[in-house]
Amino acid sequence: MKLKKGDKVIVIAGKDKGEKGTIARVMPKENKVLIDGVNVAKRHRRRTAQSKSGQIIDKAMPVHASNVMLVDPKGGKTTRIKIVRNDGARARVAVKSGSKLS
Repeated sequence: MKLKKGDKVIVIAGKDKGEKGTIARVMPKENKVLIDGVNVAKRHRRRTAQSKSGQIIDKAMPVHASNVMLVDPKGGKTTRIKIVRNDGARARVAVKSGSKLS
């Protein structure tokens, strides 16, 4: 998987199409990513002894990795990634601008 935690991405398919955010968590086995503020669902929390009242919480749900695309650091638009090897070191490079990604 070429996506990493902290990458800025845009959702390119689904109900949240066009929304931008940063990746909070990557799940490579399921091929999914968790993006802050995108694909938010309401989850009910039962009351416990510690908290005397139940509540409804907004929780970000995972998005399939094929439905997101990286944002180019220079142009701000979507771009693909290519892997460049320099002296055995692996670096991710944006295809559109050629700039290095962290």
